[in-house]
Amino acid sequence: MRHVFDPEMSPRSTLGLVDPEAARQHFRLTRLAPAADLADLVEWHWVITWDLLPGGSYTQVVVPHPCANVVAEADVFAAHAMPAGLFERTLTGAGGVVGTKLRPGALRVLAGLPGAGRRGEIIPAERFLGEGVDVARASALAVAGALAGRPESAVGHLTPLFQEAARRNGTLAGVAAVARVTEAFAVLRSLGPAEPVAGLAAALGTTPRSLQRLFADWVGVGPKWVLQRHRVHLAAELLAREPARELAELAAEVGYYDQAHFSTDFARATGHTPAAYARRCAGSLTTV
Repeated sequence: MRHVFDPEMSPRSTLGLVDPEAARQHFRLTRLAPAADLADLVEWHWVITWDLLPGGSYTQVVVPHPCANVVAEADVFAAHAMPAGLFERTLTGAGGVVGTKLRPGALRVLAGLPGAGRRGEIIPAERFLGEGVDVARASALAVAGALAGRPESAVGHLTPLFQEAARRNGTLAGVAAVARVTEAFAVLRSLGPAEPVAGLAAALGTTPRSLQRLFADWVGVGPKWVLQRHRVHLAAELLAREPARELAELAAEVGYYDQAHFSTDFARATGHTPAAYARRCAGSLTTV
């Protein structure tokens, strides 16, 4: 298999952003590593800033990852569990948003939930981040906006809330479970997209049934779903960078044995057929 990009979920990744070139033309995305004592539960913080023409707007679509994000916006500060479908957000005027991408399963720890939670569930931040969320949100947004543009300072206003929630609600068992899930996701990426669930379980030294229970309890979807979503993310990224790719070759590269199943999964996840997505991304690349 040939990959033209690093498939790791690094802060540079655009996996999940529909038409990432169009996104770059409309807003700025900055990702920041978490404080060391939050790294077990937080993958990264992210800050989006935009300054559109008067009366202008832009709608970004995201093919979600199997995790929760805690987002501070002008009118709400809440944890958003993995959406049941595509996530869309329309930006207007000028402003900023500050978010925290949790590791899969970490919302259960931080919020003290009894299970993985419902897909699409929204939990107000004050329920698990405690007092001071309104002041912290206002301070973070004040320096994150398009005019101020200080993402490090914005994240700094929110970090103490997460640290206190981790101290208050984190348990050894919970953090250990998130670590097992994190390891599973890392092994999944290292094995390549064609690896079946049985192969992933074997690489982790466990059984498919145990792996399914772990994901059900902490992620909210099964390992087969995660593998499929990973394949779609990779395919969308490759098409965005090289829209003229031959689709049958792409299907094989991301782990599908036939193009029909690839096209079905891709359309279900992104809302576009692979060919339509390639045309959209090609159009965005020509406007750069």
